[in-house]
Amino acid sequence: MTTTPIALGTALASFDALWSPRIVTRVNDYDVRIAKVHGEHVWHAHDDTDEFFLVLEGELHISLREPAGERTVVLPKGAVFTVPRGIEHRPSAPLGAAILMFEPSGTATVGDRHDEIPDHVDATTGHPLTSW
Repeated sequence: MTTTPIALGTALASFDALWSPRIVTRVNDYDVRIAKVHGEHVWHAHDDTDEFFLVLEGELHISLREPAGERTVVLPKGAVFTVPRGIEHRPSAPLGAAILMFEPSGTATVGDRHDEIPDHVDATTGHPLTSW
C-alpha cells in the first residue's frame, strides 16, 4: 500500500486489460480495485461477501438473478450499487466503462460459483497497480 495519493485517472491510464482489476489500495482487510470493462463478464456469485461497484466513467449494467426473478440495474457515471452476497450477477458494459470495486482481499473476480469463464475475463483476486 502506498502512502501517497493515487489519481484514479492516472492509475486507469496505466493499463489496458479489460475485466482485469488493479488493486489501488487496501482498507483494513478490503481491496479497493479499479477496472476497465467492455462487453459481458460471467454470471457468478460471491457466497460470503457483498460486492460494491462505483462507476467512474461510462455506464455499467448489472444483471441479477434474485428470488423474485431476473432484473438488470443500469449505473451511470457516479452511481454506486452493492450486489448482496449469494446473488448471481453478471456485470456488463456495452459501450465500455471504468469502475471501482470494494471487496475483501482475496475475493475472486469470478466468485465462488460461476459459469464457464470466457477468454476475455481475467479470473484473478486482483493485480497490483505497478506503474502510475
